[in-house]
Amino acid sequence: MPVRRLTAALLTAALMLALTAVPAHAGGPTLVVRWNQAMLTAVRTGTLGPPLVARALAIVHTCAYDAWAAYDAVAVGTRLGGSLRRPAAERTQANKAEAISYAAHLAAADLYPAQRATFDALMADLGYDPAAPASQAAQTGLAACRAVLDQRHADGSNQLGGYADTTGYAPANAPVVVSEPLTTLAQPGRWAPLTYRNAAGALVTPPFLAPHWGQVASFGGSARALADAVPAPVPYGSAGWQTQAAEIVALTAALDDRQKAIAEYWADGPASETPPGHWCLFAQQVSARDRHGLDQDVKLFFALTNAVMDAGIASWEVKRDHDTGRPITAIRDLYRGSTVPTWGGRSVDGASWVPYQPSTFPTPPFAEYVSGHSTFSAASAEVLKRFTGTDAFGGQAVVAAGSSKVEPWVTPAQDVTLRWRTYSEAADQAGLSRRYGGIHFKAGDLQGRALGRAVGEAAWNRATAYWTGRG
Repeated sequence: MPVRRLTAALLTAALMLALTAVPAHAGGPTLVVRWNQAMLTAVRTGTLGPPLVARALAIVHTCAYDAWAAYDAVAVGTRLGGSLRRPAAERTQANKAEAISYAAHLAAADLYPAQRATFDALMADLGYDPAAPASQAAQTGLAACRAVLDQRHADGSNQLGGYADTTGYAPANAPVVVSEPLTTLAQPGRWAPLTYRNAAGALVTPPFLAPHWGQVASFGGSARALADAVPAPVPYGSAGWQTQAAEIVALTAALDDRQKAIAEYWADGPASETPPGHWCLFAQQVSARDRHGLDQDVKLFFALTNAVMDAGIASWEVKRDHDTGRPITAIRDLYRGSTVPTWGGRSVDGASWVPYQPSTFPTPPFAEYVSGHSTFSAASAEVLKRFTGTDAFGGQAVVAAGSSKVEPWVTPAQDVTLRWRTYSEAADQAGLSRRYGGIHFKAGDLQGRALGRAVGEAAWNRATAYWTGRG
């Protein structure tokens, strides 16, 4: 069974390490898994945030799928349909592998140009030269990928403009300095930037991450419509607003070691594979567990990564629509001047309350409602459940004693093993982890899960239409 083992000696990397791979079958990880691993390496060393990472993963695996489809008797590509289909005599595993690799390399280098050496090294290890794509398979893979890149360069993400906002978003509130008690907040129900010192010791005030992301073209075609159907959050000043804040205060004050371990295991913050990549790690485990071949993994990662891309689009659309404040500002505003209990057995002035998060990344820089973690995870679980034909997972992770980044060397007091019987159970825990961490309110979590399930179903239906030739 796969286990993520964290030790105190690796404290600085705790909870951001890749899950230890399940021992693979005799052939080792498939070519698709190897490209996914290379992408996750780039993600961890890059600077893209979760929805941007989800899109990058989807583009690479869509290019791989479209290249593969040219060597399948039925499947059609997402951009060029069946126009690239090669004769039956050419539909060999070797040609599929070569076409996929040239396509994946082109896409990966386009998305993470600073990490090109990683992708070049994998090509060399596979026996391919990206500078000499002379074969028919290489040309087919490149043609398939170029069509995808042409479409995605104009998909609303503004990749070619460095992903800069295209909507003119401006926060309703001035930055809140985390290390100082809150005194005033112009619009307490709205999102506020936070000022704090990051892991490098620099004083930073991150802007809202990709406020234009709801405009990105979705794979399933319905991400925006599904987002617009999400119920509105409780309004500022209502009884519901006060209740959800009180719930987080009480929940975080009563955290036990297992709950703290859950909050940190699923955090997937800076320098990690991020939530979309976390579910790719689970898919790698499924590939090894179920002894997948190349064809299976092309389809699995194609469906999964496009589901997480659409999850990012849909959840960011909701975030931008409502622009809701995070618990850190809502609680400070509601409880300033009052003493409140908090994690670690302490009591603080409500104006200084902080969530159970590392001080170097106290809260992600975007609106609260809905939870991206919940949406990414529920969408991923939906695809994995449908692809494997069962919700059974059987995954686990071990969070080692003392490995906490919030309470280093102290928490947890003993190793904590997290187990998930099903993909759905893992997704639910991912969503709940954000409430334990003081990052999201209950409704943001639960509505994110519901949105993710709907997004995952739509992406699955579109993916299966492509590989069954219905396009």
